[in-house]
Amino acid sequence: MIQIRVLFFATLKDLTGKKEVELNVADGFQVRQLKVKLIELFPQIEESIDTVLVAVNREYAFDEDVIPEYAEVGVFPPVSGGTEYLPFIVIRITEEELKLGEVLAKITFPSTGGVCSFTGTVRANTKGEDPRETKFLEYEAYKPMAEEKMRQVADEIIEKWPMVEGIAIIQRIGYLMPGTPTVFIACSAGHRNDGVFEAARYGIDRLKEIVPIWKKEVGPDGQEWIEGEYIPTRTDQKYD
Repeated sequence: MIQIRVLFFATLKDLTGKKEVELNVADGFQVRQLKVKLIELFPQIEESIDTVLVAVNREYAFDEDVIPEYAEVGVFPPVSGGTEYLPFIVIRITEEELKLGEVLAKITFPSTGGVCSFTGTVRANTKGEDPRETKFLEYEAYKPMAEEKMRQVADEIIEKWPMVEGIAIIQRIGYLMPGTPTVFIACSAGHRNDGVFEAARYGIDRLKEIVPIWKKEVGPDGQEWIEGEYIPTRTDQKYD
């Protein structure tokens, strides 16, 4: 037998009533077997298990993958959204107020001729087919894995748009009121035609796909974790 540590996030944390559990499982235990085991322990998650994502040691794992001894296993729904590891890249998950001007200064250089940024904020009122009022949002992250996947997004941007000089990807977590900035993506380059528009758009879209961050929407009629629809594949694993 081997021991593993299972962490629950967002919807799965609410359904199980647990943040984490330690399990003793057979050597050679696969992800698909873990899902069965979790249903046995927590029958209330059975309806959600088909869309559950699993990460083993902070990398996406799949049904046939074997879970090693002492592994940290994250279990969570599809994702909803500081550390600097290179001089021109800023990655951060924080509970503090986003100081956008300070961040822009970090990725603006004497050679910079254009910066494109996106700032997401909390809506008080949602219009359209599902109109609703929001009192506040609660953002949660699987922080160690989220930071690694944010670095991956930055690497992908550099590969696609090599003229980009600076990248900032910052996500705020915790309880956020309407009008509060929640996420900030910015890319800088020597010229506006060097890919900054496309890179910034790619950054926020990719963050919503693979970075394990979720939000709970709280309004007058109750609360709900907002889940995405994108299911990562092996192509979403980080580069070697």
